[in-house]
This record gives sequence, C-alpha cells and structure tokens, in this order.
Amino acid sequence: MNLELIQLIIQWFGGLLAFVALGFVLYGIWRGTQRQTGRTTGLSGSWLRSPWFYFASAAFFFGFAYLGWTPLPLVFSTSTRIVMLALGSLLYFPGMSLLIWGRLALGRSYFVSTGLGAQLYSDQQLVTTGPYAFVRHPMYGGLVLSAVGSLLIYSTWTTVFFVCFAPLMFARAWREEVVLSAEFGDMWQEYCKNVPAFIPRFG
Repeated sequence: MNLELIQLIIQWFGGLLAFVALGFVLYGIWRGTQRQTGRTTGLSGSWLRSPWFYFASAAFFFGFAYLGWTPLPLVFSTSTRIVMLALGSLLYFPGMSLLIWGRLALGRSYFVSTGLGAQLYSDQQLVTTGPYAFVRHPMYGGLVLSAVGSLLIYSTWTTVFFVCFAPLMFARAWREEVVLSAEFGDMWQEYCKNVPAFIPRFG
C-alpha cells in the first residue's frame, strides 16, 4: 500500500468522523432550542436561540471552509509526510472521539455557547460522568487536538484557520464556568477541585 493511498484513507475516514460529530452537535443544538432557558451569562443569550444566528454561523463556517480548502504551498519529503500523518492521526482521531464522547455524555444537558455568552436550561444538570470525570471541558479539548491534527493530515488553509480559531475554546470554557459556578455553587467548586479543566491528572 503506497503512501498516497494511506493518506487518502486517513483523510476520508477523518472527514466521515467530522460529519458524524457535526451531526451530533447540530441535533443537540436543535433540541436545546426547544427547551426552557435558565441562567444566562454574557451578551449572546438571545442569539443562542435564534435560527438566524445558526444560519449565519453555518454559512460563514462552511463558506470559509470551502473557499480555504486548497493545499498549502509547501512540499514535504516522504519521511516528513509519514511523520505528519502519524502524528496528525494520533491527535485528530482521539480528539474527535473525545468531542463525540463528551457530547453523548452531556445528553439533554448539551447546548452551545460562544466566547460572548453561555446559557443553561431551567432544569440544568451538572454532568460529571464519562469524560467529565477526567476533565471539565473534554469537548473543547477534543476540538483543539483535532484542529492541530487536521492541519497535519490535510494541510489546507482551512485547517490553518481551525488551528488559529482553537484558542477561542478557552474563552468559551471560561464563559461556561462562570454560569456553571453561579448555578451550582459549592457543588461546582468541589468538582473543580477534583477535576482539572483540560489536562487529566495521572496517578
């Protein structure tokens, strides 16, 4: 099996996994807009329930991704490409799996947030099982890993954008922590003492 075929298989499987993750996320958003809202923080509370917000966001995201899906003007040696594919796969596939696992673990408690605001449901539950038993933000951690991995696997301008966008996940995590702390008080503080934000403790 030659390198081009291996790369093609990895890229197609990576794309399929990305669409599966996107499907889970979009379904969670749609279901979330049907539920009664609870505590909100930041400026984007009303936006998060507006169909126009998601339409505009999706149009921008997919439009930019499509226009930027051209290879970077770089030439790599065969050995470098092998290392990039191997390292990219070790980041991308676990990252996407962590994103999907986190989304499934949240179940009905999942809803989207932005760096400008976050919103809970009126009957919000604090999820501490699944990947949330190891880190507080597995979905965002997974997105960061998969963004870096995608750059190594696909090497397009779109994946450069994904990597540049990844640090904004920390702003979104901070917004969510503000509203979760206000909602769950001592329970949230105790959870934070025992579970790190992004990097799990070993030993």
